[in-house]
Amino acid sequence: MPRRTRAHLPVPPLAAVTGCLITLAACGGDGSPEGGAARSDSQTSTTAVIDVGDGGRYEPDVDPADFGRPIDNPYLPLLPGSRWVYEGTSDDEHERIEVVVTDERRQVMGIDAVVVRDTVTVDGEMVEDTHDWFAQDRDGNVWYLGEDSKEYESGQVSSAAGSWEAGVDGALPGIVMPASPTVGQAYRQEFYRGEAEDLAEVLRLDGSETVAGQDYEGLLVTEEWNPLEPDAVEEKSYAPGIGLVLEVVTAGGEGRVELTDFTPGA
Repeated sequence: MPRRTRAHLPVPPLAAVTGCLITLAACGGDGSPEGGAARSDSQTSTTAVIDVGDGGRYEPDVDPADFGRPIDNPYLPLLPGSRWVYEGTSDDEHERIEVVVTDERRQVMGIDAVVVRDTVTVDGEMVEDTHDWFAQDRDGNVWYLGEDSKEYESGQVSSAAGSWEAGVDGALPGIVMPASPTVGQAYRQEFYRGEAEDLAEVLRLDGSETVAGQDYEGLLVTEEWNPLEPDAVEEKSYAPGIGLVLEVVTAGGEGRVELTDFTPGA
């Protein structure tokens, strides 16, 4: 789940199916993600890199038999027909994102995945059209299995560089939303070495924000960081029963994108 200033559902572990991921000290290693380095004070207020504890040797244990359930995680409910609209700014440009859970399915690594379409317009012009693939395991963790992403310039496809699929060319699935988030929990949202390596950490479970004139309480707040773009850091806030309501760039640029409309699915 490439981390962009969009309501990407990036894009966030876990139980028997996730094996070592549940404690986030999994799969061995020396406790420092490969390619990671401590952030400097000029980059962000913390000096600690998000460390998932696998030493860069990520080996999730994924069994298709553990999937196939509706995605009803309270912080990321992806039921068919659900629709989110986000608006805000990214580096002084007006951005609008529409996320829709389609009734389409896709087989990824033998897993029946839900297809979510995510379109981004900047100053009224479409710049990205992405189909993301998600699935929920028996414990309630929502996995991210890849994306078919197309970037546009002047109405024409200019790149598909952000695309990847778990099980292809060494790419591996990650957790975009844990079943039972806990403060300090860190996890890989995706893993395609050198291309897609987003990491997330739970900062708090009692966040409160006013978003597009509406007050939200009891928010799950995460921080996201990518060792491939170490200067950029984002915070995302999730409301129970709704999902992502706010995304803020906290280092490496400026941006704030807010939920302006939500239609639940069935």
